[in-house]
Amino acid sequence: MITCYLKYVIDPFKLKEFEHYAKLWIPLVEKFGGTHHGYFMPHEGASNIALALFSFPNLAQYESYRQQAAADTQCQAAMKYYEETKCFLSFERSFMKPVFE
Repeated sequence: MITCYLKYVIDPFKLKEFEHYAKLWIPLVEKFGGTHHGYFMPHEGASNIALALFSFPNLAQYESYRQQAAADTQCQAAMKYYEETKCFLSFERSFMKPVFE
């Protein structure tokens, strides 16, 4: 299993827009076989950092998700929403291997 860790630099004046964007993507990741662990919005500390975590069984399935998402109309609509709102300024993506008991 691999977990994708996304760190967003968000516009703190567009928290509502970013939360809407986040809620668009959760079911889309799951539509293509991933498990979404949620988005994490600022609460205490930095007001411009948000995180997201989602997992796929392996990197090949993540890559398949990326290809399918690029052609999916719902995913395209989510990206259009981002382009219209500019609710985040940048993001970093890392892949991690979770450790469980």
